[in-house]
Amino acid sequence: MQHILTPKILSLSMALTVLLFSLLGWYWSLEPDTFDVREKAAQNAIDSNQQIVAGYAVTTSLIEVGHTLLNKPGGYLSNDITPPSLFIDNMPAWEFGVLEMVRDLALAMRKDFSRSQSQSLENAMLVKAQPKLNIDHRSWLLPSAESQYQEAFELIEAYRTELGDNRADNSQFYTRADNLREWLKQVEKRLGSLSQRLSASVGSEQLNIDLAGDPEANQSTPTQLEKQTKTSWFKLDDNFYEARGASWALLHFLKAVEQDFDNVLAKKNVTVSLQQIIRELEATQQTVWSPMILNGSGFGTLANHSLVMANYISRANAALIELSELLNQG
Repeated sequence: MQHILTPKILSLSMALTVLLFSLLGWYWSLEPDTFDVREKAAQNAIDSNQQIVAGYAVTTSLIEVGHTLLNKPGGYLSNDITPPSLFIDNMPAWEFGVLEMVRDLALAMRKDFSRSQSQSLENAMLVKAQPKLNIDHRSWLLPSAESQYQEAFELIEAYRTELGDNRADNSQFYTRADNLREWLKQVEKRLGSLSQRLSASVGSEQLNIDLAGDPEANQSTPTQLEKQTKTSWFKLDDNFYEARGASWALLHFLKAVEQDFDNVLAKKNVTVSLQQIIRELEATQQTVWSPMILNGSGFGTLANHSLVMANYISRANAALIELSELLNQG
């Protein structure tokens, strides 16, 4: 009897293990909700007995996005090498999208927001923090990616502590239009790249416009006049969730910008422009009701989730470009 039951027990154990891994994978793949940036900044200021000063909301949004990246259900998954994380790809793609936006803002804070002019000294804590965010997001050993990210966010927290202390003047955040515009120009490039990759889900023939607009321009190696661009079927959902993660992070950063740069935005009369960009990004976070990311043709029977996401991101990017130009005007 024992020899008869043993295979059944093994089969049942394997089935339960697969079910457990499936449930864990599903739970860990749930995307975090958005949070109220103003509320987080205000609560932290109260808990830490600090003042909400210029840059406090932006710095808090960066820290909170980072904490969510590391401490959401399942933790940081991109570098996990064991089941069920090993078989999850949507959440690691989401994490990478968030991470790219975090890296861009951290670099902007080091290069622009924390410096009064090009000849001024960099903030010592941001100098240490920003490179730690550039480690390979899949690194899992000596050092692991999450350990470096955690150290970076701790340094940024120390920078925020000095910001909110009126007795410390070593850490500053300058809410100027030129500083904001420098960061927005980098965001434009990120969104433009995401939009192009999402749009390539259906495939299209594109003319080469790399040198358009400058008759004297040249490039290293010749390329074809026409080229076919189409995203691999295996990369469709990765591109979609990377864009979703990037939009999620940027949404919080822009809400913080609305608070910290309120005087600059009001002077340029562009507050409503920023609010419209935020609305477009909020639309990217709508619930995906389909069990999988569909890739229908442009006017086909099935939906194409990538094209819908590309639409929202393209609209946000177009508005960002316009906002950047308005900030550049007197």
